[in-house]
Amino acid sequence: MPALAPLAPLARFGRTTATDLRDVTTDPAALESAGWWAVVADFEGRVLCARFGDVRESPAKERPAGRWRGPAPGDWTSSLDHAAYTAGVRRIREHIAAGEVYQANLCRVLTAPLPDPAASDVDALGALLARGNPAPYGGIVRLPAHGAEVASASPELFLRRTGRTVESGPIKGTGRTPGDLLEKDHAENVMIVDLVRNDLGRVCATGSVTVPELCALEHHPGLVHLVSTVRGELAPGAGWPELFGAAFPPGSVTGAPKSSALRIIDALETAPRGPYCGGVGWVDADRGTGELAVGIRTFWIDRLSPGGPVLRFGTGAGITWGSDPEREWAETELKASRLLAVASRTEHAPIQGART
Repeated sequence: MPALAPLAPLARFGRTTATDLRDVTTDPAALESAGWWAVVADFEGRVLCARFGDVRESPAKERPAGRWRGPAPGDWTSSLDHAAYTAGVRRIREHIAAGEVYQANLCRVLTAPLPDPAASDVDALGALLARGNPAPYGGIVRLPAHGAEVASASPELFLRRTGRTVESGPIKGTGRTPGDLLEKDHAENVMIVDLVRNDLGRVCATGSVTVPELCALEHHPGLVHLVSTVRGELAPGAGWPELFGAAFPPGSVTGAPKSSALRIIDALETAPRGPYCGGVGWVDADRGTGELAVGIRTFWIDRLSPGGPVLRFGTGAGITWGSDPEREWAETELKASRLLAVASRTEHAPIQGART
């Protein structure tokens, strides 16, 4: 069988398809220049901006068929097993009791070997996700030469910019049904809204930051979320670099206060989050618009893993004083199960048996 041609650079968000890669940079100031850019920002702070020359609307039915052979359902391993994760929840509660933090996200990264790396096109995986788990901020970025192969089914808005108006849509509170949501979930959402208001307030005009929606209920495939909206007007001289500096990483996947939560995350988590909990999206510098999702419900390919190419996926939960360790573990399972089933080309594959 002849070798497959290298995968060409590509980005898709909604009906927009971008090809003809022109430039790649790690400087977010480029997003204020000109052109249409795909953006992948790792949780650890690396920002990759890719400018494409051919950007067009393409109905989903015209999407060319790609190649995807996903991992076997039983091949997933977890950076934190059940015992380690629940111990981490208890440790965060100790930090809360000591007054060091009000809330912190605890995440784990799931990893599985790719059985056929040549049949591992994130564009094909993105098409599967769009059918099996449609999401308002889903998309893919395929830049193999730059170490970015990401397919996201994110339901959460990190930053949307229209001219000088900027908006964020933090999610806190997850359940199978509305009846699963507790007072703890509402309190957690309000805490993160306060954090996002403060983040945006650092780069927005004084008095312009508002909360048009607080704890609105949203239905997504297999679960429900509480979602709020925070909006403001950028101060003179502020743009994408200043927004990244003020708001990154997203408050909904860190905790409050953010600096304390990040120290706790660094101490408890054993694997880098990468694009998970970072930002994935696009910026149209010519029109002064852009939309970045929080990189949740997100897969990425790591072709430099020592054991060979692997697929990674992150899942986590926000921990407060009212958190029950077993319930938080179950929330991470709930968030992951449907997506892993799609990536493995199976129906409702359980992940309870994920090895460490």
